[in-house]
Amino acid sequence: MFEFSLLLSPYLFFSTLSLLFYLFFLIRTTKPSSSSAPPPPSLKIKSYPIIGSSLEVFANLHRRIQWTSDLIRASPTATVVIHRSLGGRVVLTGNPSNVQHILKTHFHNYHKGRTFTTNLTDFLGGGIFNADGDNWKFQRQVSSHEFNTRSLRKFIETVVDTELSDRLIPVLSTAAADNSVLDFQDILQRFAFDNICKIAFGYDPAYLLPSLPQSKFAVAFEEAARISSERLASVLPLVWKLKRLLGVGSEKRLKLAVAEVREFAKNIIREKKEELNHKSSLDSTDLLSRFLSSGHSDDDFVTDIVISFILAGRDTTSAALTWFFWLLFKHPEVEDKILNEINEKSESPVFDEVKDMVYTHASLCESMRFYPPVPADSKEAVSDDVLPDGTVVKKGMRVTYHPYAMGRLEELWGSDWQDFRPERWLQRDPVSGKWGFVSRDPYTYPVFQAGPRICLGKEMAFLQMKRVVAGVMRRFRVVPVTKDGAEPVFTVDLAAKMKGGFPVRIVERACSE
Repeated sequence: MFEFSLLLSPYLFFSTLSLLFYLFFLIRTTKPSSSSAPPPPSLKIKSYPIIGSSLEVFANLHRRIQWTSDLIRASPTATVVIHRSLGGRVVLTGNPSNVQHILKTHFHNYHKGRTFTTNLTDFLGGGIFNADGDNWKFQRQVSSHEFNTRSLRKFIETVVDTELSDRLIPVLSTAAADNSVLDFQDILQRFAFDNICKIAFGYDPAYLLPSLPQSKFAVAFEEAARISSERLASVLPLVWKLKRLLGVGSEKRLKLAVAEVREFAKNIIREKKEELNHKSSLDSTDLLSRFLSSGHSDDDFVTDIVISFILAGRDTTSAALTWFFWLLFKHPEVEDKILNEINEKSESPVFDEVKDMVYTHASLCESMRFYPPVPADSKEAVSDDVLPDGTVVKKGMRVTYHPYAMGRLEELWGSDWQDFRPERWLQRDPVSGKWGFVSRDPYTYPVFQAGPRICLGKEMAFLQMKRVVAGVMRRFRVVPVTKDGAEPVFTVDLAAKMKGGFPVRIVERACSE
């Protein structure tokens, strides 16, 4: 995730000064233009002595992803350097050559870095998404081995299918019968949380039940993730660090939530270790059982890595599906084509059938082009460097690549980039006439990262999303409840969200549809 706080200095005196300038700036500033419109060709960042560009940063706190996207799109090189206070600088880029340089060619020089780890260590510990160097390399090797097993894939299929048929479909059926309004974003998050907990450590939080209960573990996990995200977005990190020192406010709540999450995880680890004492391996095939059975028995190690996987699987697929169903409502012609593809498959499609749903796959990719679950991600330079476009990077500088902006670059997607068009990902076979999926290189479309850190759960994510799409769309239409055609607002915590939720009505499809 992109830490907006890295654009600002942590010094208290400066923040007070900047706030005074900010009040003056607001009086003189008109409402910013819509993020969907082309950026002004002359869009430039104003920078001043000592305070750098902090006035503009403050003025755009409420739309930081859209603002930084506009800056990148207005730059001839798709790269922008923002000046912080006291001479600091931050690089933002949507240039595929730069992205490849950061994520692959010079991967060794771009780490998560101190800013990221300082903010997230209390929650994630030394887990894979908060690790660098040999620690990361070891966790990656262990995880890669487990993710590539056929038995894990089969286990994931079973978990997703059970959650879909036993929980999600009944909840939607009840909502359709009652003509009630659901927060579909919340429903999808609950669905994803149940799935990832079962997959990660074999525990069912039963978060998606008709009563929509407040699971103690789920609430603690959400609280820990939210406050950790607020740390990253903080314009004055000194404040949360002081609250942590004093044990008050949000930092006190974070400490309690993290303690709840980690104690819960360690209780499950103890139970599984006790089981291992009586047999050579565990019968269950969740990730935690696999790690323990293969000899990785350190409590902190397995706790950290499992919490990281829960965090990754909890928000990303639900965020992608939330925006996907919104775009389908806006584009009924795409919905019809997906429905035709779904109806060609069996009632409960097996893995190979889901894999062959190429139009659905293309539609999901196109949706994530506009609304990537992780819209921007930052790295820290280990040593001085020069990016392929000539941008100078000094040791310790943060460099952010920006999938949200990249999905809106005409240079990458053509003059019709604003159109939701799944066909841009497809090519017809001249003999059979069937569609074939044509992927983009991961440095043009880094939605799942790229290079050595490319997402291990990519296949798992598409499997889950396509099963949800097939299961839901076969029976229901998802109809957003909007006020006067209002567009939802894209916002970011640790992953993307729809601000205020996604209120919908669920409508049963007629048999003829």
